[in-house]
Amino acid sequence: MSAPAVVVVEPQTPGNVGTIARAMKNFGFSDLKLVDPPELDRDGEAYGFAGQAREDVLPNADRVTFDEVVENYHTIGMTAITNEDCRKHTRFPFVTPAELADDLATVDTEAALLFGREDNGLRNDELERVDRIGAIPASADYSSLNLGQAATVTLYELRDLTLDETQLPDRERERAAQPAVERLHDEFSAFLDAVGHPEEKQPKTERMLRRVVGRTHPTERETSRLTGLFRKAAARLDE
Repeated sequence: MSAPAVVVVEPQTPGNVGTIARAMKNFGFSDLKLVDPPELDRDGEAYGFAGQAREDVLPNADRVTFDEVVENYHTIGMTAITNEDCRKHTRFPFVTPAELADDLATVDTEAALLFGREDNGLRNDELERVDRIGAIPASADYSSLNLGQAATVTLYELRDLTLDETQLPDRERERAAQPAVERLHDEFSAFLDAVGHPEEKQPKTERMLRRVVGRTHPTERETSRLTGLFRKAAARLDE
């Protein structure tokens, strides 16, 4: 499927439009649609907050009506206020952004994420017309996020729909080969001998490190560095 469009319904603050455009650029989204937006001056807040999105996402935004969106897209209305059970269907059931990523992967038609006004979000009559309800779980004491924040969190969770591994910063994720891990355990055992760790406690201590290493999945570099440190420490203690 194509990346979902991002629709902002009657935003009141140009800065929030710019913030949303920037978040879209961050996470690989490009189709911004605005329902009755404020004036977006190229020298004003919207373009000032948009960062690099001022070059493409923001100036290419479409001005649309709410009706046009619901008639042509599979729609997900984002809201901070949800109903607690199925006795009221306007704001229930809802899907979180993380769950929405898997959900949208199965949708064959074009989809649109709808965000509402800064002061009261999407109205009930608008939410009644969308296909799905989305919400970001937050503290019950204060569950309402700023419009720009809500869009940023949602788009971050959906980034796998738009970005592949080649577009993300390289991260060391590959676990070290098991022989390298075993060398680490061997050097740790030698280190325990060198520090005079009680012989009867050594198996339990070695098992403890094995469990720690098993949970962390160290890389080749991390395993090699720790192995070298234990080797040097043991050698120094034996001098």
